Amino acid sequence: MLCVMTLKQLEAFYWAATCANFAIAAQRVHVSISSLSKRITELEQSLDVVLFDRSGYRAELTDAGQQLMPRALGLLDSAAAIRNSFNADLGLVGRCRFGVGELSALTWLPNFIAQARVQHPGLVLEPYVDVGAVLEERVDNGELDFAIIAGRSSRQALLADPIAQARFAWVAARSLCRSGVLITDLMRQGLPLIALPASAGTTRLLDDWLLSNHIAATERISCNNWGAIAGMIVAGVGVGMLPQGWAATLTRQKALAMPEGKLQLAPLTYAFHWRRGDSRPLLDKMRTLVAGSADFSAEVRLPGLLA
Repeated sequence: MLCVMTLKQLEAFYWAATCANFAIAAQRVHVSISSLSKRITELEQSLDVVLFDRSGYRAELTDAGQQLMPRALGLLDSAAAIRNSFNADLGLVGRCRFGVGELSALTWLPNFIAQARVQHPGLVLEPYVDVGAVLEERVDNGELDFAIIAGRSSRQALLADPIAQARFAWVAARSLCRSGVLITDLMRQGLPLIALPASAGTTRLLDDWLLSNHIAATERISCNNWGAIAGMIVAGVGVGMLPQGWAATLTRQKALAMPEGKLQLAPLTYAFHWRRGDSRPLLDKMRTLVAGSADFSAEVRLPGLLA
């Protein structure tokens, strides 16, 4: 019986080879695991080779599979280019899963989604919001096409292209900020530092600042929500940093104060992260659109805080 190689089989092979497991790969091509496995088996039969070593805990590419990878990606890219050439006015089609942190979600993400829907009405966008370390892992595993994360990744499988900077300011409750008080004074008085979890991109920024200003280990209250952090600072639970625009707004509303001093926080660079070797046209177009949309100083309204 003649077995014919198809693009669906190549697509199943590509995602199975690049995702952490077949379950994630099946989600990416929107089929069941059994259907994904069937497509890969049919591809192996059509080529008369074994593409995956399935003897271990996780299926690994064989030598034949390694050789097929760049060719399969080239064919898939060519197929995408052909589709796009006949549907240039419709833009990209398919699904795009991507990750952002909460700061992105509360500032520039809505504008990005709006622009992407205009330029690519055939593309289904699926944003996922979490801290940087989780987003890195999901991009590495193949669950996300890309993510906007602070700094560069330590994962060798990921590449990063800087796209924008965010600036932060120290803030504290007005009742704590008597005339002349510095943020370092408040910290040395034992007030806890309220911040995002250690896995967030802002952690290194905080640690570098504490080290450069000779602040010893201080109690930290970790919270994964910027609104809750702002609320605790307003309530005088501790001190912390907020995005500069939010800090200025809350200061004007007399909900917070910015302690005196010239001990400024360095800007934090955010980058577009994607998997090494992933050359799909989707990524170039999304990176360009993100770069034009990412504005961390965009106005944001937090219920109960920024009225």
